[in-house]
Amino acid sequence: MTNDNPEQYDFVVLSNRLPVDRVVAADGTATWEHSPGGLVTALEPVMRAADGAWVGWAGQADLEFDPFYSDGIHIIPVTLTADEVENYYEGFSNDTLWPLYHDVISSPSYHREWWESYVLVNQRFADAAAASAAPGAVVWVQDYQLQLVPKMLRAARPDLTIGFFNHIPFPPYGIYSQLPWRKQIIEGLLGADVIGFQRVADAGNFARAVRRLMGYVTKTPLIEVPGEEPRTVLAKAFPISIDSSSFEELARRPDVQARAKEIREGLGNPKTIMLGVDRLDYTKGIGHRLKAYGELLSEGRLEVEDVTLVQVASPSRERVQAYMQLRDEIELTVGRINGDFATISHTAISYHHHGYPREEMVALYLAADVMLVTALRDGMNLVAKEYVASRFDETGVLVLSEFTGASDELKRALRINPHDIDGLKDAIVHAIEMPREQQAKRMRSMRKQVLRFDVSRWSVDFLTALRQSRVVPAVIEDDDDPLGELESTIDRIRRP
Repeated sequence: MTNDNPEQYDFVVLSNRLPVDRVVAADGTATWEHSPGGLVTALEPVMRAADGAWVGWAGQADLEFDPFYSDGIHIIPVTLTADEVENYYEGFSNDTLWPLYHDVISSPSYHREWWESYVLVNQRFADAAAASAAPGAVVWVQDYQLQLVPKMLRAARPDLTIGFFNHIPFPPYGIYSQLPWRKQIIEGLLGADVIGFQRVADAGNFARAVRRLMGYVTKTPLIEVPGEEPRTVLAKAFPISIDSSSFEELARRPDVQARAKEIREGLGNPKTIMLGVDRLDYTKGIGHRLKAYGELLSEGRLEVEDVTLVQVASPSRERVQAYMQLRDEIELTVGRINGDFATISHTAISYHHHGYPREEMVALYLAADVMLVTALRDGMNLVAKEYVASRFDETGVLVLSEFTGASDELKRALRINPHDIDGLKDAIVHAIEMPREQQAKRMRSMRKQVLRFDVSRWSVDFLTALRQSRVVPAVIEDDDDPLGELESTIDRIRRP
């Protein structure tokens, strides 16, 4: 419910991007369309029930928009200049933090002007949240682009309950310590009451960084933050998930199943279709996957007439140099393998450098006998869960990197070390040859996990922890308790 001030809200979410995209038609008219991402799916029911607000960037530089209302959510846009997009977003967020937090698979760049822009933009987000949050409101900050916001927000609004969720890995201290602004990031995050991570290991890495850099006492999962008003911060794993039932519903639709059959026919009806679905990112291990498949064809362990690899690599950060170089490398490798092994009627790799709507993705999941997730480091990897949720007939094999968060939960997948090319090749052959009975046993176990621990469960678990993390400040009247309202909202949307 809203506060008496119509511009203040009892539940506020902050993320780098808004849950809506601005779409400009051919005639120049612009409309806002909701993004299909998992975070939006997770929080939409909470936002609507709590009449909440979402603070974020609209995705285009130098455009200012007034707050507006869209499909049950109050939208509060934050403006970024072209220089800020270059320095805060493409620079510090995606060329410093992203590679650092993903085990330095690509070398991070450290530039002071990028850091200064990061601080400036984080302060702008914090200011927007402080202005839009009602007294005693709950504010949930999302992801690595906004790690300074919790401290900034607490300084401006100590009455707020603040949560933060890190959607990507948090690195071991030996890697994290390379960051010149390592203490500032830790101090920023410790402004939150609850800090969520994808994996238990990530939470442990964060606690070790706190001990090494700040000297604070940590008793898993609690961190004692000293000061004039000492605080206890909860830092633990809350593995994110997907809207599992919606994927199964799509998979059961006759038109989607017909499309899956068309896909198989279009590929020449091979005995086995393997599928990779990734953003074109160096963390995803696409090159390792292609190398393993190419060697299997070269060694004669697989025949191109029998096995086809479909690789969907959606565009990602195409203005960042490392990503431009990666695209060239992947496309050269695909071209070489196809040139060496394709026949007139059978292509070794069907490569697609663009995204697809959800219906088409589910059809691909149904068409694929083997799903290859070979990420070198991934916070979660929701594609693995989407594949499992779509396989309602309990067939199909998931080959899953142990360096993904999903591997902690999907223990019946064929788990692999993507750096071990020979081991990856053996896992691929094992997946192709696996009997249906064994496929069903493994898939049944994974589907039980994914359907039970869905994205609604994730949001409820986090918000429940947030609700329990603080006592309502004395300045808030008992009959105007936003935290109590949040608890009521959680109770209404919690699934039995």
